Amino acid sequence: MNNDTFAQRYLAGPAVHRDRRTAERCAVNAVSYHLDPRRGLDGLNAKPQAVPVPGPDQVVVRVRAASLNRRDLMLMDGTYPLPASPGVVPLSDGVGEVIAMGDNVTRASVGDRVTASYFVRWIDGPQRFAHVVEQYGANHDGMLATYAVLEQDSVVHVPAHLSDAEAATLTCAGVVAWAALTTPEPVRTGQPVLVVGTGPVALFAIQHARAFGAGVIVVTSTPAKAERLRAMGVDEVIVSAEYPDWDQRVRSLTGGDGVDRIVDAVGMPTLPKSVRSGAYNAELTLIGASPGPAPIEGDGNPFGGGYLSIRRIAVGSRTQFEAMNEAMSKHGIRPVLDRIFSLEQAVEAYRYYRDANPFGKVVVGMP
Repeated sequence: MNNDTFAQRYLAGPAVHRDRRTAERCAVNAVSYHLDPRRGLDGLNAKPQAVPVPGPDQVVVRVRAASLNRRDLMLMDGTYPLPASPGVVPLSDGVGEVIAMGDNVTRASVGDRVTASYFVRWIDGPQRFAHVVEQYGANHDGMLATYAVLEQDSVVHVPAHLSDAEAATLTCAGVVAWAALTTPEPVRTGQPVLVVGTGPVALFAIQHARAFGAGVIVVTSTPAKAERLRAMGVDEVIVSAEYPDWDQRVRSLTGGDGVDRIVDAVGMPTLPKSVRSGAYNAELTLIGASPGPAPIEGDGNPFGGGYLSIRRIAVGSRTQFEAMNEAMSKHGIRPVLDRIFSLEQAVEAYRYYRDANPFGKVVVGMP
C-alpha cells in the first residue's frame, strides 16, 4: 500500500476529526503486539496494524512510547486478578499524539499529547467493582502498538516538561504512589514516611513524598541502590542486608516513635516489619505484588501489638491522575528511567524487565 492509498483510507469512513498531514506522513508498516496469556514470552507476538477509525466517543493516538509494570508480567503469567483477554494489546502505560477523534470528543484535540487512565471508566469518587473490570492492556487494547484507541473519558494530558519516554511511565506506578500518599488525606510537611522497596512504585512514592516536604526513609536491598537513592535526596536509606531487623532501625531513626505513613511496595513478605515500623495510629498502604505466603506471625493478627490502619489500593482515578500531573509540573518531577527499547525489541524489553532487576522504568520507544 502506497502513501496515497493509506491517506485515502485513513481520511475515509465515518465523520471524524482528522489531521490530513498526519495521515499522509504516518508510516504504513504499523504493528501491534498481542498477548496470548500463560505462554510466557512466546505468547507475545507482533502483527500488522491497520490505522483505527475512532467511534463517536473515542480518540486515536499515534503512540510515541509505552512502559512496563509488574502487572504486565502477571497478565502474561495468568496470575493477575483480572485475566487478560486472549489477543489483547498489552501495556496500560503509554503516551501518544492524537491523530483522529470522534464527533462527540471534547477532552482532546488533534495534535494533543495524551495518555489514558489505568481504569477505562473510573473518573472520580469511590472505586467500585464496575470500574476495576475494565482496564487497558488487560481486556481493552493497550499501548504496545503503533496506534491506540482510547475512550475519551479516560484521556489524560501529560505534563509538558516530560519527554515521551518519561510521560509513558505515569499511568500505573505513578498514580498508585500518588494515591497512597494523598488519600484519605495528603502527607504533611515534616511527616516521616517509610517507603519499602525500590521498584517503580517506590521511586514515584519517594519523589511525591519529597515534593510534599515529608521526611523520607527507604528500605532497599543493596548498597548500590542505596547510593542511587541518596542521590535522589532520600533522607535515610536502610540496606536490609545490613539491618535484617530494619523495623528497629526505623524506630531508632524516629526517636522510637515510628513513622506516620508507610508505602510498602514489596508486598506480603515485608508486611510484619512494615507494621512494626509504624507509629501509633500510622497508616500503611500495601501495594506490592511480590510472590510468597502471608507471613502472619503468632496468633495470625496482622497488626501485632501496633495500632495502625492497613489498606490495599488499586491505582487511582482519572481525577487523581490529573492532580498528580499538576503536582509533577509544579515541582518539575521527572520519572526515573532504567532503559529504553525499540518497538521491535518489545519481547526483549519484557525479558529485561523480568530478569534484570531494573532501577526505574523500562520503556518501549516507538519509531
